[in-house]
Amino acid sequence: MEKRKKVNVVISIICILLALLCLVYGLVVRSIQSGSSFYFVWLAGAVFFIVIGCMSWFQLWKHIPLPVRIFCIAVLSIGIVLLVVFEILVLGHMKDKGEEDLDYIIVLGAQVKDNGPSIVLRKRLDTAYEYLTQNPDTICIVTGGKGSNESKTEGEVMKTYLVEKGIPEERIIAETMATSTIENIRYSLEYMKDGASIGVVTSNFHMFRALQIAKGEGLTNICGISAPSMAFYLPNNMFREFFGEVKYIMTMMKEK
Repeated sequence: MEKRKKVNVVISIICILLALLCLVYGLVVRSIQSGSSFYFVWLAGAVFFIVIGCMSWFQLWKHIPLPVRIFCIAVLSIGIVLLVVFEILVLGHMKDKGEEDLDYIIVLGAQVKDNGPSIVLRKRLDTAYEYLTQNPDTICIVTGGKGSNESKTEGEVMKTYLVEKGIPEERIIAETMATSTIENIRYSLEYMKDGASIGVVTSNFHMFRALQIAKGEGLTNICGISAPSMAFYLPNNMFREFFGEVKYIMTMMKEK
């Protein structure tokens, strides 16, 4: 019995520390004002660990029926396995470099601010700029509409950014209606000739799902060109991608 109490105390301390970590990280993510409310997931995680810690400290688990405990553990275990598998797939595409002399590259949009592209979007555009300077015959499609917290369309801001860096305006096509990655791909297809070779430029943590969506839209001659991202926010972005994958699968099931 004494040994079990010690184990419960250790579990409770670990849970409290994890709760504090989730709370602080969630507040930091919120402070960057990315336009996403995903930081709530980290705050929810803090609440989850506090609840688990309290249940362990006061030994409340034994009051829960065994079938319920087994069900909860099974669901949590399956979720963890699926998360790990998905993140391995994400890691496999984080360093995609694309191919030379592609017919088109599609730069996926992200939040824009009043003074220009956000940090995430700027990294994507800088990656596109490097590719375009090295492959002068490639046409660039920048895609993204206007969000509720944006004063201009993402496509418009992206085109301006690349032109100001020296890319000729005639090499850039701005798609300004898309509001999701699926729409980014679908709407960009309208500007491309059949059978063209295509590169998708997006953040490294987003590349796996972007290519998955592109292939789901029927593109076969396609590759990824990964843009770097800020390491500190990578856990948030990769965790968010998991939920994005779940949403994409559900969307595809509805469309079928």
